[in-house]
Amino acid sequence: MNGIVIIPTYNEAANIEPLVKQILCQPGALDILIVDDNSPDGTGRLADSLAGDWAASNGRVNVLHRPGKEGLGRAYLAGFAWALKRSYEFLIEMDADFSHDPIYLPRLLDAAQDADVVLGSRYLHGISVVNWPLQRILLSWGANQYVRRVTGLQASDCTSGYRLYRREALEAMDLGSVTSNGYSFQVEMAFRAHQAGFRIVEVPIVFTERRSGHSKMSRGVIWESILVPLKLRRTVKQTNPAAERNLMRPIKKAA
Repeated sequence: MNGIVIIPTYNEAANIEPLVKQILCQPGALDILIVDDNSPDGTGRLADSLAGDWAASNGRVNVLHRPGKEGLGRAYLAGFAWALKRSYEFLIEMDADFSHDPIYLPRLLDAAQDADVVLGSRYLHGISVVNWPLQRILLSWGANQYVRRVTGLQASDCTSGYRLYRREALEAMDLGSVTSNGYSFQVEMAFRAHQAGFRIVEVPIVFTERRSGHSKMSRGVIWESILVPLKLRRTVKQTNPAAERNLMRPIKKAA
C-alpha cells in the first residue's frame, strides 16, 4: 500500500516516539512524515533521531522542519506538497497526541478502495469520544451541527482531523487558495472535496483525549471556526449558485 501518514507536531516530544512505533507496526507498510514547527521541547530533534534509526524504521520515517509555529493548516499543506512530489497514492492526516489511534489506519485504507476522501468519524454511530468532559463533547458536536447547517455538508463529523485523501483529489484542488489554518482547515478541505464531486466516505473511530501535552485550541482558532463556514457558503452562492445542490448530496457511511 503506497501511503504516508502526515503528522504535524509542536511540543509533542512525549508522544512522538511511541506513536511512530505503533504506526510502523500497522498493516499496510505506511510511511510517516513528521512536520515539526521548530518545537521548543525538542520534538524535531527526536523525530530526526527516529528517522535516522534505519534498523527500527527501515527508512519509512521522514521529517520536514519548518522555521516556526504557523498553524495546523499550513503544516498539512506543507506535508501535502512534500508527499505529492513523491509517489504516494494515499495521504493520511493524523494528530500526534494519540487522540487518533493507529489501529484505525487499516480501516481508512480499506475504505479508500472505493473513495477519494475518507473521514474518521467520532459521531457516525452515536458519540465515540473517550475522556472528554461533557462541555467539550457538546462544543464539538454543536460545531458539527453548525457546519452542516451553514455549509450543507452531509457528514456526521465535518471537523475530523483523522482522514485520508487520494492524491488525485488533492492534485485537483487548488491548495494554494486554501485560507483556513486552524481546525476549520478540515471543514474547508471537506467542503472543497465535496463541492468538486469527489467520493467521500465516513468510517467510525473512537477518539481519545490526548495522553500528554496541551491542547492547541485558542480563541483565534474558535473564531476562525465560526467564520469559515459562513465564508465558504457565501463563496458558493456568489460564484456558482447551481453548485449548492452538490452540497446536499449524501456522504457514504461505512459500517
